[in-house]
Amino acid sequence: MTLVSYLEDVTNAPTTEALWDMHCRKMSEFGFTRIFYGRTNYRHGTSLGDPDDFVILTNHNKEYVDWFIRESHYYHAPMVKWALENEGFASWSIIKDMMESGLLTADELAVVQRNAQLNFTCGYTISFKSISPRSKGAIALTGHETMSQAEADKVWAKHGHELVVMNNVVHLKILTLPYTSPERGLTKRQLEALHWVGDGKTTADVALLMGLTPATVEKHLRLAREVLNVETTAQAVLKAAMLNQMYVVDY
Repeated sequence: MTLVSYLEDVTNAPTTEALWDMHCRKMSEFGFTRIFYGRTNYRHGTSLGDPDDFVILTNHNKEYVDWFIRESHYYHAPMVKWALENEGFASWSIIKDMMESGLLTADELAVVQRNAQLNFTCGYTISFKSISPRSKGAIALTGHETMSQAEADKVWAKHGHELVVMNNVVHLKILTLPYTSPERGLTKRQLEALHWVGDGKTTADVALLMGLTPATVEKHLRLAREVLNVETTAQAVLKAAMLNQMYVVDY
């Protein structure tokens, strides 16, 4: 498949799941079999926001994801730190350089050692260009278990440009697709109520349109606020919109 053909498939992907499956298979053709994409829209200072609000796509197992994200070890991952401070791509060989120079903290060394135990020792990280100081996205491409960093660097020397282009386009496509966090799933009724509020309807209007009582509409909106962890319905509409959950076409 040519680069143009792949990018055409990416731009036509109907769902996040279909896109991610396609991209994981494509990256494996280059030897990068373990992929981890992350994005936040809630960066502020040194905080990346609530992990439940992260957009996370990965083919790593749940145990590792829980350790890395839920236990906040991402905060001490050297390549995450690099991605937050840079745009572009970097070989994981810089981790070795940082270790030899004594630049890693004890917590950062612990993350590196845990990854080494799991054979997550070679790869590349791409840090995407941010359009807002509050947003940041990056992807980690980990080589297969028998790949060395030298081998990964050879792959990158030959295919790095097209790999960067493919991952950038995938990132841009992800920005347009609906994403539901495991902790932020809204019911159809909750979304429908938010849709009508987003259209400027009052609670009474929404009740009439949905064939419900105003009290039931208020219940749906309250539950939506709780799921999205916000205080106001306006914030709920905004957060759902940022996750592309508003006015979604069903496939």
